Amino acid sequence: MKNAQAIQEHMGAFQEKLGAINVTGSAGGGMTEIDMNGKMEVLAVRIAPEAMEGEDREMVQDLVAAAFNNAMEKIREAINREMGNIIPGGLAGIQGLQGML
Repeated sequence: MKNAQAIQEHMGAFQEKLGAINVTGSAGGGMTEIDMNGKMEVLAVRIAPEAMEGEDREMVQDLVAAAFNNAMEKIREAINREMGNIIPGGLAGIQGLQGML
């Protein structure tokens, strides 16, 4: 019972830390950037003016999607690193949670 309570306390502290984790995902050599926090909230989207030149709308959409995916991967890594401080093996150490993030 004490172990479950300790894990619950650690998880509460971990949830608080999520908001403090910030990453920037980018694509196209920095032509698009997305800032995201550990709660997986998008904080900002930046598109360089040169990406908007011309009329290749699909390219800009692809760059935004790639930047978002890059940010998500960085968030997964940061969360797993933080979880490793609580649970050996991070998220991979919790059966049933593998692949959720």
